[in-house]
Amino acid sequence: MKLSGESRAQLADLLVESLDAEAFGRIGQLWLAEAKRGPDEVRAGRVKTISDDEARRRVRSAIKR
Repeated sequence: MKLSGESRAQLADLLVESLDAEAFGRIGQLWLAEAKRGPDEVRAGRVKTISDDEARRRVRSAIKR
């Protein structure tokens, strides 16, 4: 937890990439594929990230509706 947010994200990315999809059931395989696809889309610029504060603000706003 002492790592920066970016460092923790990179570590999480490496951990996800190290998982073996064959060890999971079908649903687990789909979630794993999605977890691996996300960082690739961010790197390619197809997805824009937002800060955790902005994410919380959006969630709270959506819950109020």
